[in-house]
Amino acid sequence: MKPTLIGVTCLMLGAGAAVAETAPQAVEYDEYGAVAASLSGAAGDPVEGRVVVSTKSMGNCVSCHAISEMSDVPFHGEVGPVLDGVADRWNEAELRGIVANAKMTYDGTIMPSFYKDTGYVRPGDAYTGKAAKVDPLPPLLTAQQVEDVVAYLMTLKEE
Repeated sequence: MKPTLIGVTCLMLGAGAAVAETAPQAVEYDEYGAVAASLSGAAGDPVEGRVVVSTKSMGNCVSCHAISEMSDVPFHGEVGPVLDGVADRWNEAELRGIVANAKMTYDGTIMPSFYKDTGYVRPGDAYTGKAAKVDPLPPLLTAQQVEDVVAYLMTLKEE
């Protein structure tokens, strides 16, 4: 009986130590649009972030941004700035804010708000002219996906 009690106690303590995910409406941006705290309560995974950045059905960042490190991914865009060396230009909190909601940093930008669930119209045939079945709509990326993208971007330093 003692091992079971110890195991349950450890599980309960571990669960209590977990940090809750920040809801899109509760994200705290500073005056420049940076977000200091992890949105998921966990560190990002740069390998998973690379997948999100390069996958059309996820972040698809390469559709607007060129990234030399991703020469294996076709069709890089030229709308947004080149992301080579992005970790030398912005810190982690600034990158988190830009990915979550770039409009907090750059008013009028065409970059999507990847961690926002209200206050905008989503383009595309799947959404055009249709009422949302879920209100609010889920963010384009999860909190953990934002953290993963930020972790990947933090690897992009000038050589």
